[in-house]
Amino acid sequence: MDPIAPDAPSLPRVADLARRVLRIEAAAVLALAERIGTDFERAVQLILDRRGRVIVTGIGKSGHIARKFAATLASTGTPAYFVHAAEAAHGDLGMITPEDVVIALSNSGASEELLMIVPLVKRQGARLIALTGRPDSPLAREADVHLDAAVSEEACPLNLAPTASTTAALALSDALAVALLDARGFGADDFARSHPGGSLGRRLLTHVSDVMRPAGAVPVVAGDAALGEALLAMTRGGMGMTMVADAADRPLGIFTDGDLRRTLEKGIDVRCARIAEVMTANPRHIGPDALAVEAAEMMERLRISQLLVLDGDGRLAGALTTHDLMLAKVI
Repeated sequence: MDPIAPDAPSLPRVADLARRVLRIEAAAVLALAERIGTDFERAVQLILDRRGRVIVTGIGKSGHIARKFAATLASTGTPAYFVHAAEAAHGDLGMITPEDVVIALSNSGASEELLMIVPLVKRQGARLIALTGRPDSPLAREADVHLDAAVSEEACPLNLAPTASTTAALALSDALAVALLDARGFGADDFARSHPGGSLGRRLLTHVSDVMRPAGAVPVVAGDAALGEALLAMTRGGMGMTMVADAADRPLGIFTDGDLRRTLEKGIDVRCARIAEVMTANPRHIGPDALAVEAAEMMERLRISQLLVLDGDGRLAGALTTHDLMLAKVI
Protein backbone atom coordinates (compact mmCIF):
# COMPACT_ATOMS: atom_id res chain seq x y z
CA MET A 1 0.00 0.00 0.00
CA ASP A 2 1.32 3.43 -0.95
CA PRO A 3 2.08 5.62 2.05
CA ILE A 4 -0.09 8.68 2.55
CA ALA A 5 1.67 11.81 1.42
CA PRO A 6 2.91 13.91 4.34
CA ASP A 7 0.80 16.88 3.27
CA ALA A 8 -2.41 14.91 2.58
CA PRO A 9 -5.40 16.50 4.34
CA SER A 10 -6.88 14.64 7.28
CA LEU A 11 -10.33 13.09 6.85
CA PRO A 12 -12.00 15.54 9.27
CA ARG A 13 -10.54 18.40 7.26
CA VAL A 14 -11.80 16.87 4.02
CA ALA A 15 -15.31 16.61 5.48
CA ASP A 16 -15.18 20.21 6.72
CA LEU A 17 -14.08 21.40 3.30
CA ALA A 18 -16.92 19.50 1.63
CA ARG A 19 -19.44 21.09 4.00
CA ARG A 20 -17.99 24.50 3.28
CA VAL A 21 -18.37 23.97 -0.48
CA LEU A 22 -21.99 22.92 -0.11
CA ARG A 23 -22.83 25.86 2.16
CA ILE A 24 -21.22 28.38 -0.18
CA GLU A 25 -22.99 26.98 -3.23
CA ALA A 26 -26.32 26.76 -1.40
CA ALA A 27 -25.98 30.38 -0.32
CA ALA A 28 -25.16 31.39 -3.89
CA VAL A 29 -28.34 29.76 -5.18
CA LEU A 30 -30.51 31.23 -2.42
CA ALA A 31 -29.17 34.71 -3.18
CA LEU A 32 -30.51 34.39 -6.73
CA ALA A 33 -34.09 34.24 -5.44
CA GLU A 34 -33.82 37.83 -4.21
CA ARG A 35 -32.90 39.00 -7.71
CA ILE A 36 -35.80 37.44 -9.59
CA GLY A 37 -37.79 40.39 -10.85
CA THR A 38 -38.61 42.38 -13.96
CA ASP A 39 -35.49 41.32 -15.88
CA PHE A 40 -36.39 37.65 -15.40
CA GLU A 41 -39.98 38.34 -16.48
CA ARG A 42 -38.74 40.22 -19.53
CA ALA A 43 -36.53 37.28 -20.48
CA VAL A 44 -39.46 34.87 -20.28
CA GLN A 45 -41.70 37.18 -22.30
CA LEU A 46 -39.01 37.77 -24.92
CA ILE A 47 -38.67 34.03 -25.54
CA LEU A 48 -42.44 33.50 -25.61
CA ASP A 49 -42.91 36.33 -28.12
CA ARG A 50 -40.39 34.97 -30.64
CA ARG A 51 -41.45 32.36 -33.20
CA GLY A 52 -37.98 30.89 -33.64
CA ARG A 53 -35.77 28.77 -31.45
CA VAL A 54 -33.53 29.45 -28.50
CA ILE A 55 -29.82 29.17 -29.19
CA VAL A 56 -27.75 28.77 -26.03
CA THR A 57 -24.05 29.47 -26.20
CA GLY A 58 -21.04 29.68 -23.94
CA ILE A 59 -17.44 28.59 -23.61
CA GLY A 60 -15.41 26.79 -20.97
CA LYS A 61 -17.35 25.81 -17.85
CA SER A 62 -20.14 28.16 -18.90
CA GLY A 63 -20.33 26.20 -22.14
CA HIS A 64 -21.01 23.00 -20.21
CA ILE A 65 -23.84 24.73 -18.33
CA ALA A 66 -25.15 26.17 -21.60
CA ARG A 67 -25.27 22.74 -23.20
CA LYS A 68 -27.30 21.36 -20.28
CA PHE A 69 -29.56 24.44 -20.35
CA ALA A 70 -30.36 23.88 -24.03
CA ALA A 71 -31.18 20.23 -23.35
CA THR A 72 -33.50 21.18 -20.47
CA LEU A 73 -35.30 23.77 -22.60
CA ALA A 74 -35.76 21.34 -25.47
CA SER A 75 -37.23 18.66 -23.22
CA THR A 76 -39.67 21.03 -21.52
CA GLY A 77 -41.41 22.63 -24.47
CA THR A 78 -39.00 25.33 -25.65
CA PRO A 79 -37.22 24.30 -28.87
CA ALA A 80 -33.54 24.97 -28.27
CA TYR A 81 -30.06 23.87 -29.21
CA PHE A 82 -26.51 24.55 -28.09
CA VAL A 83 -23.91 26.33 -30.21
CA HIS A 84 -20.32 26.42 -29.01
CA ALA A 85 -19.15 30.02 -28.88
CA ALA A 86 -15.86 29.25 -30.63
CA GLU A 87 -17.64 27.48 -33.48
CA ALA A 88 -20.25 30.20 -33.86
CA ALA A 89 -17.73 32.55 -35.45
CA HIS A 90 -16.72 29.85 -37.93
CA GLY A 91 -20.01 29.13 -39.66
CA ASP A 92 -22.47 28.03 -36.97
CA LEU A 93 -23.99 31.50 -36.83
CA GLY A 94 -25.70 30.54 -40.06
CA MET A 95 -28.17 28.57 -37.91
CA ILE A 96 -29.53 31.76 -36.36
CA THR A 97 -32.62 33.42 -37.83
CA PRO A 98 -34.23 36.81 -37.07
CA GLU A 99 -36.95 35.05 -35.05
CA ASP A 100 -34.48 33.36 -32.67
CA VAL A 101 -33.32 34.25 -29.19
CA VAL A 102 -29.68 33.76 -28.27
CA ILE A 103 -28.87 33.16 -24.61
CA ALA A 104 -25.18 33.70 -23.85
CA LEU A 105 -23.67 32.40 -20.61
CA SER A 106 -20.46 33.87 -19.24
CA ASN A 107 -19.53 34.44 -15.63
CA SER A 108 -17.15 37.26 -16.49
CA GLY A 109 -19.35 38.66 -19.23
CA ALA A 110 -16.14 39.43 -21.09
CA SER A 111 -15.40 36.20 -22.96
CA GLU A 112 -13.77 37.22 -26.20
CA GLU A 113 -15.46 34.46 -28.20
CA LEU A 114 -18.92 35.64 -27.10
CA LEU A 115 -18.25 39.34 -27.60
CA MET A 116 -17.04 38.58 -31.12
CA ILE A 117 -20.39 37.13 -32.16
CA VAL A 118 -22.67 39.68 -30.44
CA PRO A 119 -22.67 42.15 -33.38
CA LEU A 120 -23.31 39.29 -35.78
CA VAL A 121 -26.25 38.05 -33.72
CA LYS A 122 -27.76 41.52 -33.70
CA ARG A 123 -27.16 41.94 -37.43
CA GLN A 124 -29.16 38.76 -37.99
CA GLY A 125 -32.05 40.37 -36.13
CA ALA A 126 -32.04 37.85 -33.28
CA ARG A 127 -32.52 38.98 -29.68
CA LEU A 128 -29.88 38.48 -27.00
CA ILE A 129 -30.23 37.44 -23.37
CA ALA A 130 -27.05 37.43 -21.31
CA LEU A 131 -26.62 35.41 -18.12
CA THR A 132 -23.49 36.64 -16.39
CA GLY A 133 -21.95 37.24 -13.00
CA ARG A 134 -21.20 40.90 -13.79
CA PRO A 135 -24.08 43.28 -14.52
CA ASP A 136 -21.55 45.91 -15.66
CA SER A 137 -19.79 43.59 -18.12
CA PRO A 138 -19.62 44.23 -21.88
CA LEU A 139 -21.89 41.25 -22.61
CA ALA A 140 -24.48 42.43 -20.09
CA ARG A 141 -24.49 45.93 -21.58
CA GLU A 142 -25.02 44.65 -25.13
CA ALA A 143 -27.84 42.27 -24.22
CA ASP A 144 -31.53 43.00 -24.66
CA VAL A 145 -32.05 41.42 -21.24
CA HIS A 146 -29.47 40.63 -18.58
CA LEU A 147 -29.89 37.98 -15.87
CA ASP A 148 -27.64 38.51 -12.88
CA ALA A 149 -26.00 35.27 -11.68
CA ALA A 150 -23.26 36.90 -9.59
CA VAL A 151 -21.83 35.10 -6.55
CA SER A 152 -19.97 36.59 -3.63
CA GLU A 153 -17.28 33.91 -3.71
CA GLU A 154 -16.35 30.66 -5.37
CA ALA A 155 -16.41 27.48 -3.32
CA CYS A 156 -12.84 26.77 -4.39
CA PRO A 157 -10.45 27.54 -1.47
CA LEU A 158 -8.42 29.65 -3.91
CA ASN A 159 -11.57 31.51 -5.01
CA LEU A 160 -10.56 30.77 -8.58
CA ALA A 161 -12.12 27.57 -9.97
CA PRO A 162 -15.69 28.08 -11.28
CA THR A 163 -17.77 26.30 -8.65
CA ALA A 164 -20.41 28.46 -6.96
CA SER A 165 -20.69 30.53 -10.14
CA THR A 166 -21.47 27.52 -12.33
CA THR A 167 -23.95 26.21 -9.75
CA ALA A 168 -25.69 29.60 -9.74
CA ALA A 169 -25.81 29.71 -13.54
CA LEU A 170 -27.23 26.20 -13.64
CA ALA A 171 -29.90 27.01 -11.05
CA LEU A 172 -30.91 30.24 -12.76
CA SER A 173 -31.13 28.51 -16.13
CA ASP A 174 -33.34 25.83 -14.58
CA ALA A 175 -35.57 28.55 -13.12
CA LEU A 176 -35.95 30.09 -16.58
CA ALA A 177 -36.72 26.73 -18.19
CA VAL A 178 -39.37 25.90 -15.59
CA ALA A 179 -40.94 29.35 -15.87
CA LEU A 180 -41.23 28.83 -19.63
CA LEU A 181 -42.65 25.35 -19.11
CA ASP A 182 -45.38 26.77 -16.91
CA ALA A 183 -46.11 29.70 -19.21
CA ARG A 184 -46.56 27.35 -22.17
CA GLY A 185 -48.90 25.06 -20.23
CA PHE A 186 -46.49 22.18 -20.81
CA GLY A 187 -48.01 19.14 -19.05
CA ALA A 188 -47.17 15.57 -18.16
CA ASP A 189 -48.37 14.23 -21.52
CA ASP A 190 -46.16 16.73 -23.35
CA PHE A 191 -43.22 15.72 -21.19
CA ALA A 192 -43.84 12.04 -21.93
CA ARG A 193 -43.85 12.72 -25.67
CA SER A 194 -40.42 14.32 -25.28
CA HIS A 195 -39.15 11.28 -23.35
CA PRO A 196 -40.76 8.25 -25.03
CA GLY A 197 -37.75 6.00 -24.56
CA GLY A 198 -37.18 6.41 -20.85
CA SER A 199 -38.88 5.21 -17.72
CA LEU A 200 -40.76 8.51 -17.42
CA GLY A 201 -42.22 8.05 -20.87
CA ARG A 202 -43.31 4.54 -20.08
CA ARG A 203 -44.99 5.66 -16.88
CA LEU A 204 -46.78 8.57 -18.53
CA LEU A 205 -47.71 7.08 -21.89
CA THR A 206 -48.56 3.46 -21.07
CA HIS A 207 -52.23 2.72 -20.51
CA VAL A 208 -53.84 -0.27 -18.85
CA SER A 209 -55.05 -1.51 -22.24
CA ASP A 210 -51.41 -1.66 -23.40
CA VAL A 211 -50.32 -4.10 -20.69
CA MET A 212 -53.44 -5.99 -19.60
CA ARG A 213 -54.23 -9.52 -20.65
CA PRO A 214 -57.34 -9.49 -22.87
CA ALA A 215 -60.63 -10.88 -21.64
CA GLY A 216 -60.15 -14.11 -23.61
CA ALA A 217 -56.97 -14.86 -21.66
CA VAL A 218 -58.50 -14.22 -18.23
CA PRO A 219 -59.79 -17.30 -16.34
CA VAL A 220 -63.48 -16.98 -15.56
CA VAL A 221 -65.91 -19.29 -13.75
CA ALA A 222 -69.62 -18.99 -13.11
CA GLY A 223 -71.01 -17.99 -9.75
CA ASP A 224 -72.34 -21.50 -9.09
CA ALA A 225 -69.05 -23.24 -9.93
CA ALA A 226 -67.38 -25.61 -7.51
CA LEU A 227 -64.16 -24.43 -5.87
CA GLY A 228 -62.31 -27.30 -7.55
CA GLU A 229 -63.40 -26.00 -10.96
CA ALA A 230 -62.13 -22.54 -10.03
CA LEU A 231 -58.75 -23.96 -8.98
CA LEU A 232 -58.38 -25.70 -12.33
CA ALA A 233 -59.24 -22.44 -14.12
CA MET A 234 -56.63 -20.59 -12.05
CA THR A 235 -53.99 -23.16 -12.95
CA ARG A 236 -54.74 -22.91 -16.66
CA GLY A 237 -54.86 -19.12 -16.61
CA GLY A 238 -51.48 -18.61 -14.95
CA MET A 239 -52.54 -15.36 -13.30
CA GLY A 240 -52.97 -16.59 -9.73
CA MET A 241 -56.66 -15.69 -9.91
CA THR A 242 -59.97 -16.31 -11.58
CA MET A 243 -62.87 -13.96 -12.01
CA VAL A 244 -66.30 -15.11 -10.88
CA ALA A 245 -68.87 -13.82 -13.36
CA ASP A 246 -72.60 -13.67 -13.84
CA ALA A 247 -74.33 -14.60 -17.09
CA ALA A 248 -73.71 -11.11 -18.53
CA ASP A 249 -69.95 -11.42 -17.98
CA ARG A 250 -70.03 -8.92 -15.14
CA PRO A 251 -67.92 -9.69 -12.07
CA LEU A 252 -69.52 -11.17 -9.00
CA GLY A 253 -66.16 -11.60 -7.34
CA ILE A 254 -62.57 -12.70 -7.68
CA PHE A 255 -60.71 -15.67 -6.25
CA THR A 256 -56.93 -15.38 -5.86
CA ASP A 257 -54.03 -17.31 -4.38
CA GLY A 258 -54.55 -15.25 -1.25
CA ASP A 259 -58.20 -16.31 -1.04
CA LEU A 260 -57.11 -19.93 -1.35
CA ARG A 261 -54.71 -19.56 1.58
CA ARG A 262 -57.40 -17.97 3.67
CA THR A 263 -59.82 -20.76 2.72
CA LEU A 264 -57.35 -23.41 3.85
CA GLU A 265 -56.64 -21.53 7.09
CA LYS A 266 -60.36 -21.64 7.90
CA GLY A 267 -60.39 -25.41 7.43
CA ILE A 268 -62.92 -25.32 4.61
CA ASP A 269 -63.07 -28.54 2.57
CA VAL A 270 -62.01 -27.47 -0.93
CA ARG A 271 -63.59 -30.60 -2.40
CA CYS A 272 -67.09 -29.56 -1.37
CA ALA A 273 -67.01 -25.75 -1.30
CA ARG A 274 -68.59 -23.56 -3.93
CA ILE A 275 -66.69 -20.59 -5.31
CA ALA A 276 -69.40 -18.14 -4.20
CA GLU A 277 -68.71 -19.12 -0.57
CA VAL A 278 -65.00 -18.25 -0.61
CA MET A 279 -64.54 -15.57 -3.29
CA THR A 280 -63.90 -11.90 -2.59
CA ALA A 281 -67.07 -10.10 -3.62
CA ASN A 282 -67.14 -6.65 -5.26
CA PRO A 283 -63.54 -6.89 -6.52
CA ARG A 284 -61.42 -3.84 -7.22
CA HIS A 285 -61.18 -2.89 -10.87
CA ILE A 286 -59.89 -0.24 -13.26
CA GLY A 287 -60.74 0.95 -16.77
CA PRO A 288 -58.66 0.12 -19.86
CA ASP A 289 -58.05 3.81 -20.62
CA ALA A 290 -56.47 4.51 -17.23
CA LEU A 291 -52.72 4.95 -17.05
CA ALA A 292 -50.85 1.80 -16.15
CA VAL A 293 -49.11 3.74 -13.39
CA GLU A 294 -52.53 4.34 -11.81
CA ALA A 295 -53.11 0.59 -11.75
CA ALA A 296 -49.69 0.11 -10.16
CA GLU A 297 -50.45 2.71 -7.48
CA MET A 298 -53.83 1.10 -6.72
CA MET A 299 -52.36 -2.39 -6.45
CA GLU A 300 -49.56 -1.21 -4.20
CA ARG A 301 -51.93 0.75 -1.97
CA LEU A 302 -54.40 -2.13 -1.65
CA ARG A 303 -51.63 -4.74 -1.45
CA ILE A 304 -53.11 -6.85 -4.21
CA SER A 305 -51.32 -8.61 -7.05
CA GLN A 306 -54.16 -8.91 -9.57
CA LEU A 307 -56.61 -6.34 -10.89
CA LEU A 308 -59.65 -6.73 -13.12
CA VAL A 309 -60.14 -4.36 -16.04
CA LEU A 310 -63.76 -3.51 -16.82
CA ASP A 311 -65.20 -1.61 -19.77
CA GLY A 312 -67.73 1.20 -19.55
CA ASP A 313 -70.58 -1.29 -19.25
CA GLY A 314 -68.97 -3.07 -16.34
CA ARG A 315 -68.04 -6.13 -18.39
CA LEU A 316 -64.67 -7.82 -18.38
CA ALA A 317 -62.16 -6.19 -20.73
CA GLY A 318 -59.09 -7.89 -19.31
CA ALA A 319 -56.94 -8.20 -16.21
CA LEU A 320 -53.39 -7.53 -15.17
CA THR A 321 -50.93 -8.59 -12.51
CA THR A 322 -47.95 -6.91 -10.92
CA HIS A 323 -45.81 -9.19 -13.09
CA ASP A 324 -47.42 -7.70 -16.21
CA LEU A 325 -46.56 -4.20 -14.99
CA MET A 326 -42.99 -5.24 -14.27
CA LEU A 327 -42.60 -6.72 -17.75
CA ALA A 328 -43.84 -3.43 -19.21
CA LYS A 329 -41.29 -1.61 -16.97
CA VAL A 330 -44.03 0.48 -15.43
CA ILE A 331 -42.80 -0.61 -11.99
